[in-house]
Amino acid sequence: MTQTPVEDRLLAAMTSHVPFDGWSEPAFRAAIAQSEVNETVARALYPRGAVDLALAYHRKGDSAMIARIEQADLSAMRFRDRIAFAVRARLEAVEDRELVRRGMTLFSLPNHAPEGARAIWNTADAIWTALGDTSDDVNWYTKRATLSAVYSATVLYWLGDDTPDHHATWEFLDRRIDNVMQVEKVKAQARGNPVLSKLMAGPDMLLSRLRAPKPPSGFPGRWRPQDTEH
Repeated sequence: MTQTPVEDRLLAAMTSHVPFDGWSEPAFRAAIAQSEVNETVARALYPRGAVDLALAYHRKGDSAMIARIEQADLSAMRFRDRIAFAVRARLEAVEDRELVRRGMTLFSLPNHAPEGARAIWNTADAIWTALGDTSDDVNWYTKRATLSAVYSATVLYWLGDDTPDHHATWEFLDRRIDNVMQVEKVKAQARGNPVLSKLMAGPDMLLSRLRAPKPPSGFPGRWRPQDTEH
């Protein structure tokens, strides 16, 4: 999403105050004063103040990540390495880890937790979409849910990682992706097992009717009526 110059000014001013005051109302008011944006305009753009600006900051990072993915030549990479590249690109889009740390504090509050979860889901969706995912069934959900968990765990590790170039974080990320690949392998083996495949037949039939949301991506999805299945 492209931001207007006014939004850019306000967000730039806000990020200079967040390390000290967090994503808070005092920081929002200071950002308005520093950016010289009319307060009525600022509150029209961001009705919830700091919360909306925190989400705007997150979306800006997603946009930077997508741009880097689109500019990179990933053709020689294994798919699991493309995912690792995308997650790394997303974290490297952050100018100051304190902005993310303060954001996690904000979105850990019960009244803002749904917004935080949605932001992470949208990041996972942006990664899969940028990498060319065309799934339209239950896999659309499982891919994004799994990547959301991997991304969240990696962010938490990255926030406490002081190794050069965050190499410990990238090793952690690789291990998490390897764990996911192992789970997928076990699932495939279960489907090939005569006994387990019969046990899974019922749930698989129901899940096969679940469809991804129509653009723009979001939640919930669609349910394909059984009488359309042929």
